[in-house]
Amino acid sequence: MRKIILLMISTMVLIHANDKVHNFAKNQECQSCHSQIYNEFKGSMHANSIPQNDPIHSAVWNKHPHNKKMQHYSCGKCHTPAADDLDKMMTKGAKVLPDASNESHSDGISCAYCHRIESIKKGKKFNTNIISTKEKSYYGTREKHDDSPFHKIVTNENQIMKNGNVCIGCHSHKANKSGLNVCSTNIANEMDGANCVSCHMPKVKGSVSDMTQRKTHTFHGFAGSHFHSDMLQKYVNISLLREIDDFIVNIDNQTSHALLLHPLRVAVLKVSVQRGEEKIQLKDEIFVRVIGHDGKPAMPWKATTTLRDTMIQANEKRSVKYDFSLQKGDSVDVVLGWYLVNPKAVKKLNLQETTVATEFVEFKRVRF
Repeated sequence: MRKIILLMISTMVLIHANDKVHNFAKNQECQSCHSQIYNEFKGSMHANSIPQNDPIHSAVWNKHPHNKKMQHYSCGKCHTPAADDLDKMMTKGAKVLPDASNESHSDGISCAYCHRIESIKKGKKFNTNIISTKEKSYYGTREKHDDSPFHKIVTNENQIMKNGNVCIGCHSHKANKSGLNVCSTNIANEMDGANCVSCHMPKVKGSVSDMTQRKTHTFHGFAGSHFHSDMLQKYVNISLLREIDDFIVNIDNQTSHALLLHPLRVAVLKVSVQRGEEKIQLKDEIFVRVIGHDGKPAMPWKATTTLRDTMIQANEKRSVKYDFSLQKGDSVDVVLGWYLVNPKAVKKLNLQETTVATEFVEFKRVRF
């Protein structure tokens, strides 16, 4: 009798778990009609969100106690949201980890997943995407569209698609067990009037579908700190003010969030003066947010406070003064860029030989 009861309970739990699983069309299915969008997407961080495809995420995940002790992929909610076994991934004790051979894992933050986000449930620790139960019925933004023989297209019904806030289900905030927002874009819902899509998914040449003839489509390579950051240059202005004994470099961040969001990243302002044949390199200015515990830097799951925050904030104009007297004929080269991994953390994460973690990403260069 006891075995029968346990079997019934197990079956009920399994059925309940399967009720939460949505069947998402695979990315490959989208390629035949949306070839340009598919090619853009395949090179994005959304398509490469699992640890096996992202060495930085992998390095952090390798140290995470949920991985080392529990084999519980707590990152799956945002990193493998279309997984066919997401419930088990998110269940302590189930011991289900990302598997590159499972297409529903390797699809990453898939096409079908994003286009089925119906609404966003806001939470104190993190937000949650509410997914439509209608398979192969996708939300879009075009007022007019051609009917597809493969899926339905739903327009004018989804406010978060229309206002560009579809991203804040995952890209809003993430608080750890201590209540510290370790990676925050939208801490107090201050971005609810912003439009993430207009900056990070701008209109580019090419039709949205191979079946139609349109001049432009929304870019699906997702411009950001990893790739296509040149698309974002126009939102950060750099100017120079010459004075008698010094000069000032002004950085005007016109975006509605901090210049960099993840605490692992470091922005750097590099300034040099060209005087004839001589190049004079001035001291780098560092912009960083360091989180930690007991006065020392710590991993996101251990951190309890922000130790230091010099990152350029939303809509901030930061002035950096250089005690250097410019002479007639001098030119000043200003470079703003970043490291995706703080150089001080590279060794700890065993990323010394990983180019993406150690190279300087040049974002914007201006000569005065």
